[in-house]
Amino acid sequence: MRNHVLRPLYLAIAFVVLLLLVRQQIVPADFGVNGENFTYGYHRAGSIEDWKSFPIKYQGKEYCAGCHVEHYDSNMASSHRSIPCENCHGPARNHPETPATLEIDQGRHLCLRCHAGLPYPTSQRSELPAIDPEAHNPNMECILCHNPHKPSLEDM
Repeated sequence: MRNHVLRPLYLAIAFVVLLLLVRQQIVPADFGVNGENFTYGYHRAGSIEDWKSFPIKYQGKEYCAGCHVEHYDSNMASSHRSIPCENCHGPARNHPETPATLEIDQGRHLCLRCHAGLPYPTSQRSELPAIDPEAHNPNMECILCHNPHKPSLEDM
């Protein structure tokens, strides 16, 4: 073969070798399948301990029920029972030790995530009570008229 054919071949082989050497230096030794099968896919075995020591941010609705029984009970009897408290109130990681950190987001955007009228007939989204955000009290917060802990269809 002539040099004009071999040179690109040598260059491609050198590139692959260089890529493998760089990968060996960058990728941690414990990265891979780390098990008998691909149940968890590729991951770093050492990250398991890292995640165990990671502080919990979201506590769950039952955590809130311990102190806020009245809101929990009314919420569980409403159509919002499937929505975690922390979707609106933020993560309760340090609550109640530092209650000031748990700020209530009263923004309209939280309600509009579900209640803005969107035409998705096959996704059950069309079954939610919806509004036109431009026509329904624009520039007003929803909680001025609606109680998110006890929503009702009459409010819509």
